[in-house]
Amino acid sequence: MSFVDGVVAHVPHLFRELLIKHQELIKFAIVGGTTFLIDSGIFYTLKLTVLDERPVTAKVISGVIAVMVSYVLNREWSFKNRGGRRRRQEAFLFFVVSGIGVVLSFIPLYISSYVFHLRVPDVSLTVENIADFIAAYVIGNLLQMAFRFWAFRRWVFPDEIDREIEELEAMVEEEFKHS
Repeated sequence: MSFVDGVVAHVPHLFRELLIKHQELIKFAIVGGTTFLIDSGIFYTLKLTVLDERPVTAKVISGVIAVMVSYVLNREWSFKNRGGRRRRQEAFLFFVVSGIGVVLSFIPLYISSYVFHLRVPDVSLTVENIADFIAAYVIGNLLQMAFRFWAFRRWVFPDEIDREIEELEAMVEEEFKHS
């Protein structure tokens, strides 16, 4: 029994059914929370040191690293019972979808920083950091999370039906190569 199964076993029956029904979403959210901590730690380390004048660059770097960790965790845990694509194709789609997610996450930060000019010396360092947090991590992450969950289920880690269709297509492709 896994740690998660042990926790779920102690949840009241009414909520247990809900947890089981939405287990992919819950696991996806846990992976998201983990990568959020990684993303935040790297972002603020860079922003408060070597990239203090380039918050968007710091966010892009932290976002890319978080996406790499996210692929491994989502592939091996959140969506481990899904997928049917070849690993290369799956990884390619994952990183394309995640790249779009990274862009979605830094658009609010860009607007906050360069449209509303919520940067020192126009505002205090405290206001800048609060605005950066709200723009990048509240608004940006909500946008990318909703998009990525939908896109992962739809294209990256498809249902069994999609897997069977792809296997049939691959078999037909192989037959044409050999004939």
